[in-house]
Amino acid sequence: PRQLYGWALGSPHAHARILAIDTRRAERLAGIKAIITGNDTGGRKYGHTPDMADQYPLAVGKVRFIGEPVAAVAAVDEDTAQEALELISVEYEALPAVFDPREAIRPGAPQVHDVECNVSRTFKEHFGDVGQGFRDSFYQRTDVFTTQPLAVCAMEPHASMASFGTEGNLTVWASTQSPFRLRRYLSGVLGLEEGLVRVIKPTVGGGFCGKTGLFSTDFCSALLSMRAGRPVKMTLNREEVFTTCGGRMPMTIELKTGVKRDGRLVAMEARVTADNGAYNRGSATPMILAGSLMHLPYRLPNVRYTGYLVYTNNPPTGVQRGAGNPQIRFAIEGQLDSIAEELGLDPMGVRRLNALHPGDVTANRFQIRSCALDECIEQACESHRWKERRGRLGEGQGIGLACGDHSVSGRTGPHDSSQALVKLDHNGTATVLTGAADIGQGSDTTLCQIAAEELGLHLNKVHIIAADTALTPLDLGTFGSRVTVIAGNAVKAAAEDARCQLFETVADRLEARIEDLEARDGRVYVKGTPGKSVSFSDAVSETLARGKAVLGRGVYDPPTEKSDPILGGNSSPNYTFGAQVAEVEVDMETGQVEVIGMTVAQDVGFAINPMGAEGQLEGSLSNGLGQARWEDLVRHEGAILNPSFLDYKMPTALDMPRMTTILVESMDPEGP
Repeated sequence: PRQLYGWALGSPHAHARILAIDTRRAERLAGIKAIITGNDTGGRKYGHTPDMADQYPLAVGKVRFIGEPVAAVAAVDEDTAQEALELISVEYEALPAVFDPREAIRPGAPQVHDVECNVSRTFKEHFGDVGQGFRDSFYQRTDVFTTQPLAVCAMEPHASMASFGTEGNLTVWASTQSPFRLRRYLSGVLGLEEGLVRVIKPTVGGGFCGKTGLFSTDFCSALLSMRAGRPVKMTLNREEVFTTCGGRMPMTIELKTGVKRDGRLVAMEARVTADNGAYNRGSATPMILAGSLMHLPYRLPNVRYTGYLVYTNNPPTGVQRGAGNPQIRFAIEGQLDSIAEELGLDPMGVRRLNALHPGDVTANRFQIRSCALDECIEQACESHRWKERRGRLGEGQGIGLACGDHSVSGRTGPHDSSQALVKLDHNGTATVLTGAADIGQGSDTTLCQIAAEELGLHLNKVHIIAADTALTPLDLGTFGSRVTVIAGNAVKAAAEDARCQLFETVADRLEARIEDLEARDGRVYVKGTPGKSVSFSDAVSETLARGKAVLGRGVYDPPTEKSDPILGGNSSPNYTFGAQVAEVEVDMETGQVEVIGMTVAQDVGFAINPMGAEGQLEGSLSNGLGQARWEDLVRHEGAILNPSFLDYKMPTALDMPRMTTILVESMDPEGP
């Protein structure tokens, strides 16, 4: 009720000084209830971490990319809001701009921010003796690989609804992957106590790491609601999403690798120059992971990595599914194929020779407790009869193999935990309360499965309340493949706690010890005595009748440590590994490429929801195929030239090849 509509005014310049903003004509327009500019931001910048904070929610003093929001309005309808934007007058002084990170680091290049050579941050890792490793190598190879900028392309655009209450509390419904992180950001930029901010994640139409931070919709809807005293909704149109919300960071990767005569890896060195765009956003994450995940999925004793995160006047880039790992793996896997060809080796054999195994500790001290990479390679290659067919196909036909890896979450602060509650009710149902955000990957279902298994209930007896900072316990967010492991173990612990509370009541009735009871099929049994049982609902009702609430609590903070660029450290509780095989035909006259079939074999630990896991793997094939063949965010002097689903080409169902998914279970000790 009484909802207003918000719209933001973007800069037409890639780099310019803001001399004046005149909103008087817009303020006089009937139906306008609030207008804000950079002067209303309180001078507070935000960023993924305090030391990376470099952006105001609305531009202050300067604009640094085309589309950067400089003002926002709230109106009774969208047409009035858009008319008001046309009445806002902004006087700019154009400044020299820079769009190529290699040019941006040269002396005399235009300065995007007040940092030397436009380098926002330099990332370094050095483990082992790289120089000696190259001297010990039989063969060395150096190549340069480049990756293009990509758009995230979630079907739902970034959107936010904010309502500021008379008691001074703010409620925000946001299309977000990380409601608790968003609450912290909003508290900081608005100058509100964190306890006065409530963030609710409704059903979200996809994220792919593109909705982990703070966006103009979140801040502007909130501040406009505070000014107008009415709820304000902001939804970006598709062009605004393409222009302002970031995507996969383009990188130039100079890669040098040394191997023994049999293809055994000895040393690797990478120098990465990344286009950060105008602001940091979450860009530290892909830069860190590009270096740390070089140590996977192969045994590699000597590694050196240097990454330069460079400011340009392009729209901000940032984090997208895999977060820096797809870029570095593209380079490493491509170079491994070249090395194998030069040495006359089978690419499959080279990868199996170097594959990590359970019990390995990498040079940067990742502890590999489970790893089925060798099995993944074997099964993926078997599906295409690699050994019989490779090199024996017709002209323009071929089979390719690549391996991949990823970490689960990654400790960056004092904890990497998730919390959960499980509440039992009179009718024998259970409610899971979790801060984890389901953004389409199916985590709500998986967490309910875990609770149902622990409580011995059918899945339809388990409900979930998720991602509401006022109702649910803390969760750091949905990113880095963390939810099933981190939030899942928390839910498992909470369900175990609730079950034990229930058993305390039932033990007397069944004349048994607590440790002799088990819950399955909606009943509580005495082990070994199937005739001695009570229904789950009766057990709960009896417990509640005694005045005891059954509320299980669970916390999971994995046994990890914050990784150090010099000392290393096991920052993830477990790691995932996989192999993909692609069968391709190329028209040798036209260059037309057709992918006939693809197989992915993935080490998933334990497949709690096999159908959901298969969906994730098929989605990964679509993402990778799009990046390899079609997707490219075309930019010219800071302007996005294809900001729509019509012009930005990504694969649809009609473009996908035959897909085979193979789930390989390695049963990681951290579970769940």
